[in-house]
Amino acid sequence: MSAPDPEPRTTPPHGGVPPGETPPGESSTGSGAGPYRPLTRGWGKGPLLLICLVALACALFFLAYAVMLNV
Repeated sequence: MSAPDPEPRTTPPHGGVPPGETPPGESSTGSGAGPYRPLTRGWGKGPLLLICLVALACALFFLAYAVMLNV
């Protein structure tokens, strides 16, 4: 058995929480984390060129290594 309710007029039935004291079930704001910024055009030319040069240097190194092994 539970103890008698000290204030039956202000306590909701069945020990629940009265309306207005709990947050809403869903957020009323958007999920964005800041102001809207339009998307940019993608990779910058500098980083893309650097990646291509590193990949080309690696490919040339392994090609030269394969040639040296076959000689």
